[in-house]
Amino acid sequence: MRRITLAVVGTVAALVLLFSYRTSTGGSGGSAGTAPPGIVGPTGTGADPAATSAATVSVNGSVEDNGFGPVQVRIAVSAGRIVDVSTVSLPQDGHSQRINSYAVPLLRQEVLDAQSARVDTVTGATATSDAYLQSVQAALDAAHLGSGS
Repeated sequence: MRRITLAVVGTVAALVLLFSYRTSTGGSGGSAGTAPPGIVGPTGTGADPAATSAATVSVNGSVEDNGFGPVQVRIAVSAGRIVDVSTVSLPQDGHSQRINSYAVPLLRQEVLDAQSARVDTVTGATATSDAYLQSVQAALDAAHLGSGS
């Protein structure tokens, strides 16, 4: 009888541990640190960011998985121009942080200079570059700025 009880308790404990284990690709809930895509502000009645000249409008890009975690950017648009690009979410493991620390500033500057998501990827950071630029393009589309070409 003792053996059966121990086997049942052991099985239940193993199942609890198995279902509570979080993998590195799962992150903390999958969408933690991300924001819904689309216009963030200013909150008004259907303000078109491409036509707004006085205000700066923030627009979230889509959440893109680069194979190591979610990548999402937010662009700031004023007078129909991209005035800033910031990251909402980036993978946080050690290797990704090293890549992001050099790739993201380069990508940001390229997007600001080109006023477009049509820029070259950063050597050694192809997955991050692709996800970053896809998120930028989604934000541009939401802001009705198109590809900028």
